[in-house]
Amino acid sequence: MTDGPLIVQSDKTLLLEIAHPDAPAARANIAPFAELERSPEHIHTYRITPLALWNARAAGHDAEQVVDALVRWSRFPVPQALLVDVVDTMARYGRLVLQTHPAHGLIMASRDRAVLEEILRHKKIAPMLGARIDPDTVIVHPSQRGHLKQALLKVGWPAEDEAGYVNGEAHPIELDLTDWHLRSYQAEAVEGFWAGGSGVVVLPCGAGKTLVGAAAMARAGATTLILVTNTVAGRQWRRELLARTSLTVEEIGEYSGERKEIRPVTIATYQVMTRKIGGVYRHLDLFDSRDWGLVIYDEVHLLPAPVFRMTADLQSRRRLGLTATLVREDGREGDVFSLIGPKRYDAPWKDIESQGWIAPAECIEVRVTLTDAERLGYAVAEPEERYKIASTAHTKMPVVRSILDRHPGEPTLVIGAYLDQLEKLGEELQVPIIQGSTRNAERERLFDAFRAGEVPTLVVSKVANFSIDLPEATVAIQVSGTFGSRQEEAQRLGRLLRPKVDGRQAHFYSVVARDTLDTDYAAHRQRFLAEQGYAYRIVDADDLLGPAVPGAAE
Repeated sequence: MTDGPLIVQSDKTLLLEIAHPDAPAARANIAPFAELERSPEHIHTYRITPLALWNARAAGHDAEQVVDALVRWSRFPVPQALLVDVVDTMARYGRLVLQTHPAHGLIMASRDRAVLEEILRHKKIAPMLGARIDPDTVIVHPSQRGHLKQALLKVGWPAEDEAGYVNGEAHPIELDLTDWHLRSYQAEAVEGFWAGGSGVVVLPCGAGKTLVGAAAMARAGATTLILVTNTVAGRQWRRELLARTSLTVEEIGEYSGERKEIRPVTIATYQVMTRKIGGVYRHLDLFDSRDWGLVIYDEVHLLPAPVFRMTADLQSRRRLGLTATLVREDGREGDVFSLIGPKRYDAPWKDIESQGWIAPAECIEVRVTLTDAERLGYAVAEPEERYKIASTAHTKMPVVRSILDRHPGEPTLVIGAYLDQLEKLGEELQVPIIQGSTRNAERERLFDAFRAGEVPTLVVSKVANFSIDLPEATVAIQVSGTFGSRQEEAQRLGRLLRPKVDGRQAHFYSVVARDTLDTDYAAHRQRFLAEQGYAYRIVDADDLLGPAVPGAAE
């Protein structure tokens, strides 16, 4: 037995003691092949999964490095069965390799003939393959490159893609570094992506993922298609690119519900890409409209299924996915791995916070007791209606007002999922509402007024969950959410994490109805942030009538 900071368990969980002096070195060694599951105050929990091990292999790590890290840092002997399983799992990656053959084009070569024979007999995979060139090689139709990788991952034989990328149509893009520079972790993220050619960069909200995208574009020096969650996010990308690069207004096109511009750099929304016209996804033709050298997927954890399908046909293009979390509520992390690429860079939220690049945040769950009438209404409601009834209880209204009173003058977002609830809040608080039906021009006007301090409080629906840059926001009050969505919780906290000029702390409140589904779903939503090291403090709504929150504006 040694005095290492790590406990390796036979169920493939790793427990890391944070107070141990060797914890930072151990964490750096295990991060490439183990997924962080929970990171509360003292013990962080990681899990070794096949996808995590294959991610490590794709990034250039081998089984010997993984075994060495586990044995080196473990306090107790590492279970022998776990080490054997790690070696065997990692050995499955790359037995099949996609390559470009001078005479036959795209081929799949096998480093293990038995695996190839197994795959050739698989009913779903065989139709994607062409003629057999020799005992170890088979032709692959170029259009099947992504679909094949997707299918091979699902049967446990992830292919190594060495077929390379086309450069696409050249277009000069330079970073304008007059009054800014890439932070060290942003530069590392770009290097990690470029070394692999395609893949995903995971950075916290507020850590500058857009700048990573801009630097990748400058590195590619080619036409670029950028896919974003909504029009406001797209225009934010446009502003950043105009401010940070050599690109001009004429070089950047918007492809949205309002405009259909195709230019050397084109920013398109997921909504327009997935809109059906006559039962057909006509706008997916945008992928083929130019010889793109780079495709960027913003908020890749939200990628809609039709875009996944089109991405399967884009495997010869360099692809960069940007996200704060690879958690997908639909469980399609494997499709991100096979179609966008493996994780190329990941920085823990707390690490970026400790470096001062994102604001520290306090997370508070405020529990509200429903009135007798509300409790009875909840009890007799149909099961599918109960969550909405609990989430939108009028008892939450005075609590929201009390929180606002504790942070007078601070830029505050009141966030919810139900429009009737938001309209009542806007009316009672006498503040503007931004929801799905709000026209883009009005949204941008209100966001600009919020940034300028002219409007201190906004009531917003889930349209503000994604990619909206509101660096001044210091308080968020969440009154209802999309059931138990961990993505949503992370995105909403992310609205507060831009560093504050005066170093102020951010405050994230969730107002939750006690003894209802609202409490259960809140616990599930909070899981991702707890994994990132953000501890929730639970307070009773009545306690908000006490002294003000430490650090709040006076």
